[in-house]
Amino acid sequence: MEIRDTAAIVTGGASGLGGATAKALAGRGARVFALDLAASIEKAEQVEGITYVEADVTDTEQVQAAVDQAAGAGLPLRIVINCAGVGWAGRIISKNGPHDLDPYRKVLEVNLLGTFNVLRLAAEAVAKTEPLTGDGQRGVVVNTASVAAFDGQIGQIAYSASKGGVAAMTLPAARDLARRGIRVMTIAPGIIDTPMMAGVTDEFRAGLAEGVPFPQRLGRPDEYAQLAVNIVEHDYLNGEVIRLDGSLRMAPR
Repeated sequence: MEIRDTAAIVTGGASGLGGATAKALAGRGARVFALDLAASIEKAEQVEGITYVEADVTDTEQVQAAVDQAAGAGLPLRIVINCAGVGWAGRIISKNGPHDLDPYRKVLEVNLLGTFNVLRLAAEAVAKTEPLTGDGQRGVVVNTASVAAFDGQIGQIAYSASKGGVAAMTLPAARDLARRGIRVMTIAPGIIDTPMMAGVTDEFRAGLAEGVPFPQRLGRPDEYAQLAVNIVEHDYLNGEVIRLDGSLRMAPR
């Protein structure tokens, strides 16, 4: 599928994985609508071809308004990349008692329900576009899971559950949307050097890198973006989760 002269939605698009992906798509001629929270948008770099849209992925009205804006921009909406996500650490039982239910619920709400909310509303808009090819292809959705979906560590009970749900949605979503000509793929990143890593020490960062078999370093947001672009352009990729992790398998802690 050609990226040029299409509209694209990228959630979490003001920084990190989403920011890198929004820039990559804009650089290939897409009109990108980068959804994010106001605080993140205020810090975002202004890039030609990217329109920042304030939207909480868990809010149906805000997401629908953003989808309508992207679909009404004069180019067919064909690309949706879900990068928005949160994560907090917590054990099921700690010295403070059982895991709080509110943060667990919040992680699931943003990472899993938020991803599905964007998927369902954007897919409806993509399904209304004219098919690109004789086989009826209209567009593609790329979701973001994590290696924690498969190798969850101690303290990642909420995050792993949410990302495991994203991974599990991939095949049924692809099967469900096949008749609409919409592909669905998921990327499961390992340890990526995003703004979420900004607060860790160089020593801790080096220790994380040592755990990656090869290449022995942290991943880069632009490498996620490169894979997302490749998925968009490769018409036969559908219904699969791709790990982006340097063959990392996370230890229990």
